[in-house]
Amino acid sequence: MKRISEINPLGEERANPSEEERERRRQERLQRERYEGYQKLVELCYLGEYDMAQQLANRHFNWGYEIVDGSVMERRD
Repeated sequence: MKRISEINPLGEERANPSEEERERRRQERLQRERYEGYQKLVELCYLGEYDMAQQLANRHFNWGYEIVDGSVMERRD
């Protein structure tokens, strides 16, 4: 750890990612959120909480899932 007197407030900055890098990171984040959402929905259905799973799926429409007969299904538009 540096002493405060050794830190240059006008010194090195973090490099800004390119547009391609930002888009790649955004896509990775969305995919991770979608996967984690699917896992939550499956767990709720496994516990018999179908109404709660349906509410969660409706609240997070962007995940692309719906609950049909107690199972998680990919939403068809």
